[in-house]
Amino acid sequence: MATIEPFKGESVPVLVWDITPADEAALDRYEGWPFLYRKETIKVRLNGKTVQAMVYIMNEGRPLGQPSCYYYRTILDGYKSAGFDVEILRKAVADSFEEDNECTKP
Repeated sequence: MATIEPFKGESVPVLVWDITPADEAALDRYEGWPFLYRKETIKVRLNGKTVQAMVYIMNEGRPLGQPSCYYYRTILDGYKSAGFDVEILRKAVADSFEEDNECTKP
């Protein structure tokens, strides 16, 4: 089973939200749960404490593909709103594919 794995010298920026059951149902639809993604619970450090957080992880056997421009721009907007370094997102997309992705070009 694939999961989010530690990689020395690397990190993943995240936001932690307290969501309602209605929020989770809307996220489930948006993320294609349970067909495209599954939900797992992981431990994250938040304000000096370890808390449990639910994450969506792509199911095995799903072919990787370039994100649609709409999806990429949605994630990019989230990165900007959170104050994350957008180069992390661009690099992740670029490293995932051999060809250029039109959406990631400045």
